[in-house]
Amino acid sequence: MARRIEPDGGGLDRAPRPERQVAFRLGLSAETRAAALLLAKGYRIVARRWRSPVGEIDLVVRRGRLLVFVEVKARGRFDDAAESVTKRQRRRIVAAAEAWLASHADDLACDIRFDAVLVAPWRLPRHVPAAFDATL
Repeated sequence: MARRIEPDGGGLDRAPRPERQVAFRLGLSAETRAAALLLAKGYRIVARRWRSPVGEIDLVVRRGRLLVFVEVKARGRFDDAAESVTKRQRRRIVAAAEAWLASHADDLACDIRFDAVLVAPWRLPRHVPAAFDATL
């Protein structure tokens, strides 16, 4: 049986839900704060919100021969932010990092690290170097 196509594009023209818009803006703000912290620490931002078919990397930063894939988490408390990086999510970040390296051959010679930046309201972001590794 053929599918009927709605005249309005099947709901594609609907406005995003307000709670999703708030979450999106919160994420952008957290990533901006994390990027500012890392810049102050001497890192150079290589990419923001880099997407591949297997996952997304919030920030890719470099300092010398060190290439860092950074996951940014914003929650009400630092502990909640730290706990929100699940094993499944870490696997997706590692897979996305592998996709990055496959498409950026010059970075294969770099040392690689996976960091997290935790963001909580009314506090400076907290950088966690080597938050996890690629051997999950």
